[in-house]
Amino acid sequence: MPQLLEGQLLRGKTALILGVANRWSLAYAIAQAFRREGAKLLLTYQGERQKETVDVLGGELGAAAIFDCDVTKDADLLRLTETLAPHGKLDAVVHSIAFANREDLSRPFLETSRDGFSIAHDVSAYSLVAVARATAPLMTEGGSLTTLSYLGSTRVATNYNVMGVAKAALEASTRYLASELGARNIRVNAISAGPVKTTSARGVKDFGKMLEAVAAKSPLKRNCEPAEVGDTAVFLASDLGRGVTGNILFVDAGYQIMAL
Repeated sequence: MPQLLEGQLLRGKTALILGVANRWSLAYAIAQAFRREGAKLLLTYQGERQKETVDVLGGELGAAAIFDCDVTKDADLLRLTETLAPHGKLDAVVHSIAFANREDLSRPFLETSRDGFSIAHDVSAYSLVAVARATAPLMTEGGSLTTLSYLGSTRVATNYNVMGVAKAALEASTRYLASELGARNIRVNAISAGPVKTTSARGVKDFGKMLEAVAAKSPLKRNCEPAEVGDTAVFLASDLGRGVTGNILFVDAGYQIMAL
């Protein structure tokens, strides 16, 4: 990996990052990159079970504040707007939240339950809309909203199942939000990262085979690294990405261009 000089691409910007669950999460890699570039970090956690972990991670990242926010609860999202207000204008938001029942990632998609389908879409797709509604009023000088997707949104990835369908909804939501929020100079994009060894990814059956396939077939002959996703998020949040909105940016060692 090349050694990058610390910069100030996000100096003077305040960024809210949702989804920093542990040191292996893509949200954590993004937070590290944002900190390197001078951003003021605000983090969220979901419930008391995550609070202690995110407190520790927030301390390591130099986060200015940490807030409780369950994106499935409207009351929490309303409170988030109020809680963020004292920190002044918001410049960037990173939505790195997804969930599907483990059994729905191991059995045939045909057997997805109604409840499993609903919760995957509520947490993984609708939450982007809800977070945008809660944070857009604080982006008084424009800003950037970035979410995380995966190639399984448009191609069948074995065992990705209902999460792929939810990611398709997430990407469509990205485009609709970009269209509506553009008048406020708020840009909305998604990063489609290749498979990465995160805690949540291990819930996908035979995830190791997915890693092997990408490393064998991608043009760069390897898997992507969390730091590469973090650097792309920096680009989107910085003034360098000021003309980019409504896009799905692939950070997957080029795997998405390959056929058989």
